[in-house]
Amino acid sequence: MILTVTPNPSLDRTYEVPALRRGAVLRAAADRVDPGGKGVNVSRAVAAAGRATTAVLPLGGAEGALLERLLREQGIDVAGVPVSGATRVNVAVAEPDGTLTKVNAAGPALTAAEAEALLGSVGDRSAGADWIACCGSLPRGLAPEWYGRLVARAHAAGARIALDTSGPSLTAALRERPDVVKPNTEELAQAVGRPLATVGDAVRAAEELRGLGARAVLASLGADGQLLVDGSGTYYGTAPVTRVRSNVGAGDASLAGFLAAGGDGPDALASALAHGAAAVRLPGSAMPAPGDLEPSTVTVTRDVPGDRALTEPAPGV
Repeated sequence: MILTVTPNPSLDRTYEVPALRRGAVLRAAADRVDPGGKGVNVSRAVAAAGRATTAVLPLGGAEGALLERLLREQGIDVAGVPVSGATRVNVAVAEPDGTLTKVNAAGPALTAAEAEALLGSVGDRSAGADWIACCGSLPRGLAPEWYGRLVARAHAAGARIALDTSGPSLTAALRERPDVVKPNTEELAQAVGRPLATVGDAVRAAEELRGLGARAVLASLGADGQLLVDGSGTYYGTAPVTRVRSNVGAGDASLAGFLAAGGDGPDALASALAHGAAAVRLPGSAMPAPGDLEPSTVTVTRDVPGDRALTEPAPGV
């Protein structure tokens, strides 16, 4: 069972338009609303694969009630923590060439009591969990150290932690030695404070995160594939995609595939790549089912192309 923690969940509404024109009235060719938030998406992908998952998240207002209903309809056990503010609604506009424009709301501010209740709910539901995936940005009211507290509590209870966050929240949690962290290229560059221009740059940055406390680093390099850097060495993998429909939630689907395959080694990396590639071929933030996967297109190797230039280099911060 994979338990997910999403401190700042959302409802994600996606509109597909022929072209995005600033200042114009646009008519959508299609639209959909999905449960959103990085941990929520991990739970959705795990459930789509037919596996057990529990989503721990704050829920508020009519938006929170709709989010809970949508998750339960997808076979997800929901451990909702009531909060006074309304769950946020995010909007994405998708164009036929794969360009995606997103507007993410800030979300409600959590009180100290609500933040503590969220930690308590994780503890109450963590028994029997193979992994606890802590994902996404922290809402207003939660200090950057909140994830670190969660990692420490989970480890004390004997659970394994996957952490997908960035900035001060990631930095503060590294000292608690999360079992795996999952940055993308930009987040990896931000964490080490320098630009990343090649796959080799990304490998060195991942090794630095391991030196700061991460036991393993699963790094998403966008169109350039993924890296897994752990105690056994470095693996590099790719899964070509001919047409990108939407990349919303692709990284979350990738993490779900990694954890569902055990969360360790090249087989788990291959599963992560297959799930991420399948997600970008789907509309909105739809999560892939087993029938959407194309494992034959995945390649994983220890032969890392260190000099290969990244398609989207990341500036350091």
